Amino acid sequence: MLKYKNILVFIDPTQESQPALARATDIAKKQMGTTITLFLCCYDLSYEMTSLSSSDERKAMQRIVIKENQAWLDALAVPYQEQGVDINSRVIWHSRPFQAAIIEVLTNHHDLVVKATHPHSKLSAILFTPTDWNLLRKCPVPLLLVKHHQWPAQGNILCAIDCKSMQDSEHHQLNQQILDEAKAMASIVDANTHVVNAYPSPPMNIMLELPEFDPINYEDGLKKFHQKALTEYALKNNISQEQIHLEQGLPEDVISKIANEIDAQLVILGTVGRSGFSATLLGHTAEQVIDQLDCDLLALKPIGFKSPITL
Repeated sequence: MLKYKNILVFIDPTQESQPALARATDIAKKQMGTTITLFLCCYDLSYEMTSLSSSDERKAMQRIVIKENQAWLDALAVPYQEQGVDINSRVIWHSRPFQAAIIEVLTNHHDLVVKATHPHSKLSAILFTPTDWNLLRKCPVPLLLVKHHQWPAQGNILCAIDCKSMQDSEHHQLNQQILDEAKAMASIVDANTHVVNAYPSPPMNIMLELPEFDPINYEDGLKKFHQKALTEYALKNNISQEQIHLEQGLPEDVISKIANEIDAQLVILGTVGRSGFSATLLGHTAEQVIDQLDCDLLALKPIGFKSPITL
């Protein structure tokens, strides 16, 4: 059974290299029957504000721009089509690329969106544009954000899960969804699955307000609780103990640390939730997590998520 049948690749016309396209075709070649759609959103405000031209003339100019970009996309697809990859393309005139992409996803039932990120600054951090952030928050299907890290055979995929409460059905469902996605992806690209979780330090305010509070026992109990939960997930999903990672610290620091240590090619995490990893990634710390990663990121929404963008 195909995991990804209908992939949407977000093309950036400002870049010569298209790593998102390369990554999507790598996945498609390992799954016979997958279709890729190259998606390009173009817009020029000056075409909307030209008072010297009529509405029909402005629409004619837009059609010329769309036609030129369509020809460029079609040429971009040719080398991959010659390798047997099923690729088509679509150019849309829209002022909000993320909204146009989500409408395309909903209209044509894409099951994966692939988009490249761009390095900036001396430290090669990743600049996430409003399009990236809006897709992270609003895209209803898995979003694969691509960097230039290679995906070698027998590489490593890292799942970031939240072990705070095994009884919390929302956390548990999202954790299992992340693990299931990792197993499917690992099968496609011949990779190993690792799991990471972080547990917090004793709260400073409690230590200051309660002299009898024992931070050592608290920390030990917290670690054992998380270790037990992490082990249960590993056993249920046939992941060896050598491939589970539990460390104390902030989620963003622990994720990036373990990803670097195992040279992960992909990190998979959830982007909606009430607390833990999931909620962390809804706030400003999401930028810290992603900036520190030197690999691709696959962001998942919980089952039942409804995008605020609708048809």
